[in-house]
Order: sequence, then structure tokens, then C-alpha cells
Amino acid sequence: MTESFRYDNLTWPEVAGLPRDMPLVLPLGSSFDLERVAAQLSHPQRLGLLPPIPFGWRGSGLAVAETLLAAYVRNLLDSLRDDGFTRVYALTPQGIDLGLGESALHTQVNTYTGKPVDASPETWNLKPETQNPTPRTSHLTLPPDTERNKVIILPIGHTEQHGFHLPLSVDTIIIEAIADGAVEKIPGHAHALPVMPYGVSTHRSSFAATMNAGGRAFEDFWLGVIDALAARGFDRFYFMSGHGGNMSFLVNIVKYAGERHRRIFCATAFLHTAGRIGAAALEKYRASPIGGMGHAGELETSYMLHLRPDLCRMQRVVDETDFISTPDYYMDWIEGGSLIANPPWDDDTKTGAYGAGSLATAEKGRLWLEAAIEEKAAHVAEIHEQHRRREERRNAGWGLWGKS
Repeated sequence: MTESFRYDNLTWPEVAGLPRDMPLVLPLGSSFDLERVAAQLSHPQRLGLLPPIPFGWRGSGLAVAETLLAAYVRNLLDSLRDDGFTRVYALTPQGIDLGLGESALHTQVNTYTGKPVDASPETWNLKPETQNPTPRTSHLTLPPDTERNKVIILPIGHTEQHGFHLPLSVDTIIIEAIADGAVEKIPGHAHALPVMPYGVSTHRSSFAATMNAGGRAFEDFWLGVIDALAARGFDRFYFMSGHGGNMSFLVNIVKYAGERHRRIFCATAFLHTAGRIGAAALEKYRASPIGGMGHAGELETSYMLHLRPDLCRMQRVVDETDFISTPDYYMDWIEGGSLIANPPWDDDTKTGAYGAGSLATAEKGRLWLEAAIEEKAAHVAEIHEQHRRREERRNAGWGLWGKS
């Protein structure tokens, strides 16, 4: 029987040590028969499963043009090939053809389960009908039409290296917890889509295991999502990112979306725990100086110790704070200075981490999560206010809105 494992539960050195002929599978959706997948691959001894893409195809509940989804998926598969893996596949629902040729596998049914699987690898062996009783996607939409007049939160994480001590899933786990926490705090005002576990990394060649959806494909895909939702009458959107590499592209997306759909309010913010509420909490509880929270440092490690301590390998943590800093260019969670650049990642770190992960604690993770949720809830309130006040002006005939 084929043994399966979660790719995103690994650290980058563990991925670097995998045999390069081991099959790696990227599923569209999280309902499938792993035994059938293994049979299509001639029953390999081991099989790596990447985080599922939660939507985007016909039947998923929220579809974009297949050319947009295909570019996104193709770039992710190419990330694995760039790392030397020779057997990489996308697992697509029956009837979905993304033009991937021999890199495409197919499931028996086209079902949507709501969120990526977050369990031990053994649960992936279950048949779709027993793994999750969610109805066929032909009866579902994302988000439900009952959620109109709420802010639609679009959480985007990533699958990338986080040093020796943290798994690839850090960004996804953290931003999902923040998005879900915000909705729980203000359920009548926001609705969160399932978290997307793939974003953009322009530094991925430095260390193994980091994925990259590609900047242009990323922008096109998420604009397609906004197009689809705006066409259904949704008009308030908040992109929440757990990964810094997404941010410049998300700024472009909200600018393009606002130009394309003049009656929506689409916004983003730099990461999380970084606005007026988050910044105050960082300053209050942090033990590291500036440079201790860049990447896989005190902040993200504390979050993970609180949310998923089972995935932390604290015995392997290495503090690295020797970023090449100048007055207007340095690395911390809230980056400062007027210079923007993208030098090679390995100029500044030998392990993939920037920061002091050894200073992390689960209690600080809990406190920072509370602050991040409060901050995001406040942002949702501002988005509602912005949209309301702008609609009042529009309806009163302000500016171009008053011209026939």
C-alpha cells in the first residue's frame, strides 16, 4: 500500500532530502480517493500530497477562467520541477482539462469540501463519500448569496520554507486562524473564503521547497475571483495575506479591481499584526530587537507554538539576525525605510530564517493572535464605512455619478 505524507508539514531540509523521483501531487479540492491516485501512479512506495487548491474550477463553487487557473497551477508544478522533482502532478476533478498533459491526474467525482484537509495523512486514504459528506458542488456557491452585504475576506497564505524549525505551512496556518477569528468576532459583518495555500515567492531558488504561483498569474487569478464575485453582487472585499511576498501583487490587484468595478470597495493591508493595533502589541510583548521578526523569527514561531506546536521543531531553531541593514533598508516584520529591493535571500541567511525564533513562546503567540484578530475586525468595519459613505455620495449624484 502506498504511504502518503503531507508535503507542507515538512521543513525545507526534509524536502531537500526527498528522492527526486518521488511522486508529488497537487490536488484541486480535498475530496478524492487516494488509492485510485496511487493506482494511476503504479502504486509508488511513498507519495507526497501538497495542500489542496480550494476553488477556481467549474464545480468548485467559485470558478475563474480555466486559462487563469491553469497558469497558476502550472507555475506551482514548475516550482517543484525547479527543485529537481521529476514526477509532479495536478489532481483535477473529472472533466476539468487545464492543458497539463502527462502532469494531470483525475478524480472520479467533482466535489467541494470547503477547506483544505488538516489532519494526519491517513485520512487522505478515505473515499470522497466517506471522507466528507459535503454535497456535490453543483448545489454550492462560494460564498453563499446570503452573505451579500458582508465583507468577503480572501485569506491567502503560502507554502514556503521557514528555516530549520518550522513547516512550509506557516503562512497558511496563521492567516487562516486570523481570518476565521475575525469572522467569529464579527459574524454579521464578514465572511471568509477558504484559505489559499499558494502565493508568490520571487526568492524561491535560495532554499528548497518554496512554491511560486508567479506574480502575473497570481494577479490574473485573483482579479478573476473578484470579477466572478462582483458579477454576483458582492461589493466589499478584503485580501488578507500571511505572506510578505504576496503584498506588492495584492496592491496591484486592488488597484485593478477598483478601476474595473467602480462600485466595489476592495482593500488589502501589509500582512497582519502590523497596523496600529498589531504594531502596539508587537512592541509590548517582543523580546527581540529590530531584526528579530523578519521571517521564521520570534513572531511567526510564537504563532506556531500557539496554533500548531506539534509542527514546531524547536530543537532545530537557529537565530539569524545578521541581515545587511542600512538606515533605509532593513528586515523586520514591519519593514522600515524608504528603499524597496529584492536581493538574493541567501545573502542574509544560511538557514532560511531571518530573526530570533528561540525567543518565541506560545503565550506571545496567543496575545499576538488576539491583537491581529482585533485589528482585522477593525479593518472590516472601516471597509463597511468606506463603502457606505461612498454609496451615499454616488446616490446623491456626486461627481461623474450625477452625469447621464
